[in-house]
Amino acid sequence: EVERRMAELESNTTETDANIDKLNKEQKQLQTQLDLWRGKERDIQDKIGEDAKELDKISQKQSLLIKKKEDCMQKIRELGSLPSDAFEKYQNLALKQLFKKLESCNQQLKKYSHVNKKALDQFVSFSDQKEKLTKRKEELDRAQQSIIDLMNALDHRKYEAIQLTFKQVSRYFSEIFKKLVPQGHGVLVMKKGETEGDGTEAEIPLVEQFTGVGIKVSFTGNKAEMRDMQQLSGGQKSLVALTLIFAIQKCDPAPFYLFDEIDQALDSSHRKAVADMIHELAQEAQFITTTFRPELLQHADKFYGVKFRNKVSHVECVTREEAEDFVEDDATHG
Repeated sequence: EVERRMAELESNTTETDANIDKLNKEQKQLQTQLDLWRGKERDIQDKIGEDAKELDKISQKQSLLIKKKEDCMQKIRELGSLPSDAFEKYQNLALKQLFKKLESCNQQLKKYSHVNKKALDQFVSFSDQKEKLTKRKEELDRAQQSIIDLMNALDHRKYEAIQLTFKQVSRYFSEIFKKLVPQGHGVLVMKKGETEGDGTEAEIPLVEQFTGVGIKVSFTGNKAEMRDMQQLSGGQKSLVALTLIFAIQKCDPAPFYLFDEIDQALDSSHRKAVADMIHELAQEAQFITTTFRPELLQHADKFYGVKFRNKVSHVECVTREEAEDFVEDDATHG
């Protein structure tokens, strides 16, 4: 049994040795092939390096050519506008012929060295600018005309508003003055500046033509004796001023009015007329007056007395009788 086992082991050993030899031979073959492929790889790497150097040279050459092309295009642009057949006309000529033609052209161009070569381009550019500026001017002219039309319309509206207000105030002035001075007559006059001597009138009267409002009154009823404010006495001026205030109140009422001794310079008949007018207008507004005369007390609703005690003014609500006694006492001792 031992011998048989030894024989099997020897047989296996021999077979194993044969396999090892075979594998060694395959290893040598593969190593040879590996060396071969590594050599080819080195050759390819060298080839790639040479191609990269060549590509770098080509890129540098391309950059130089592009720069040269840009320089040539710049020179072409500096020549100004060229005819449409400038490139086709000389396309089939030989290089020497082109150089000769170029030299001849350069010689001829030297004769016109003082001429602006960009004149045509500048003319086109300036023409475009002129067209744009012309359009802009037209737009500005239209805008200016629109503004002028708006200003004229506003002036016309202001003129109409002034005329309407003046007519209303003037009408009320005449009516109220007639009530205050039954035998008198008063009017408002719109004052205008001096006009040009050319005889022409503007279609739309300007507000600037008005310089003020004048007042002409007559206390006798004779229109031939109409007087200005400068020709009136103090009492007459007060009465005319009150008439104007009342006329304005008719057009544009205020919530209240404060009068301080407006009847001081008036006679009794005019004081009564003013008191009646205040009573009439008191339906639309509140009137506060100070007075030392009895006429304004007749239609009053509230009475306040102002007394001076110990260097201090005191305001107290008083009755009608107390107010009348105070006024009567002041008139007696005044």
